[in-house]
Amino acid sequence: MRLAVIGLGRMGSNISRRLMRGGHEIVGFDRDGQAVAELAKEGALGADSLEDAVAMLHPPRIFWVMLPAGGPTEETVTALTRMASAGDIIIDGGNSFYRDDIRRHRSCAESGVHYVDVGTSGGVWGLERGYCLMIGGDSDAVASLDPIFSTLAPGPGSIPRTPGRDGGDVRAERGYIHAGPAGAGHFVKMVHNGIEYGLMQAYAEGFDVLKRRASENLPEDERFELNLPDIAEVWRRGSVISSWLLDLCAIGLARDRDLEHFSGHVADSGEGQWTIDAAMEEAVPVNVLAAALFARYRSRTEESFADKLLSAMRFGFGGHVEVPQ
Repeated sequence: MRLAVIGLGRMGSNISRRLMRGGHEIVGFDRDGQAVAELAKEGALGADSLEDAVAMLHPPRIFWVMLPAGGPTEETVTALTRMASAGDIIIDGGNSFYRDDIRRHRSCAESGVHYVDVGTSGGVWGLERGYCLMIGGDSDAVASLDPIFSTLAPGPGSIPRTPGRDGGDVRAERGYIHAGPAGAGHFVKMVHNGIEYGLMQAYAEGFDVLKRRASENLPEDERFELNLPDIAEVWRRGSVISSWLLDLCAIGLARDRDLEHFSGHVADSGEGQWTIDAAMEEAVPVNVLAAALFARYRSRTEESFADKLLSAMRFGFGGHVEVPQ
């Protein structure tokens, strides 16, 4: 299939590369002409503008928008809606607020344009590992995009089937789901990121406790000089708390044991706050998720080893270089 990818940052460019490896044709556009040129060297068709990208596609056109949530995505979707024809599909693969998706879906429908929201997880590793996709939108539009989603998803890999899943949607086992109508994809991704905040905070605080065991404030015979890289490594192998996030802890600690190169500032990109808001609307207690969010707020004014490890994890999976604000 041929589609345009709008936004060629770390995620957008690697999504484009994975699709091209799978035999799809990519029209790439970004305000940074260098990003377009780099992707064109690898076989993409470079566009000089949104109008150019539209002209390089054949109806029904497919536009995958991979831009920061908020203004950049809103402006781009609005512009594409004006230029698109009935039957075209606009995909938002970023981290938009799900209520914005519902509104955009209605607006696009007035022009006969389909709108699909795709929560995308995989970070800078997605090019090789594949992307976990959580999709919202009309069933027919989502079904027509299946070749794209199938290419981007990790596939079943070596993970054994879950006992009792016989007869379930096989797409979930391949790494992507149609979560529901417009907004459902980003809602699922929002909660995913809220959980991620909690998991990351737990690892970070645990390693902080381990590091501080050498404190001179403790009785001498209770002080331990613990090797954090080795602890992270052994926990990766057979431990019940092993995970990809622990893998990233191990990588960060192996490269920089004291994490001196990380700021200790950890940004909240919105999903954590939105998850807490949704929980309040539903009267669901989320003590761990709320605490993790407030810990991120605290990191704007304080700096701890735990905060530095959070920064290291975010750099590991997304290439985020975070600085104090």
